[in-house]
Amino acid sequence: MAPSPPPRPQIREATVRQSLREVLRAGEATARDLSRELHIPERDVAQHIEHLARSLRRSAERVVIEPSVCLACDFTFRQRERHRYTRPGRCPACHGRRISLPTFRIERSGERE
Repeated sequence: MAPSPPPRPQIREATVRQSLREVLRAGEATARDLSRELHIPERDVAQHIEHLARSLRRSAERVVIEPSVCLACDFTFRQRERHRYTRPGRCPACHGRRISLPTFRIERSGERE
């Protein structure tokens, strides 16, 4: 049997951050969802979101983060206590490691759900 040809790289029409902006404008997504949608490693998503959030400061939009929640004790990681775009390693209240992924979305200033 002849070996199959190597897969062709995906051709992008937009940059990763432009694609990220469009996906987050469409609705809420976790880093895992964004990784699958944009075909980038999950560990790189946080850096792209952080950069996008800085870029949007000059516009009428902003990145909104729904924080992670401990699935064992329902502790919520508020943004005041944690300024990262990644999932925490463990809960400070119960020291559990079952923590939900934070979700991200873009909303226009003054717009709330």
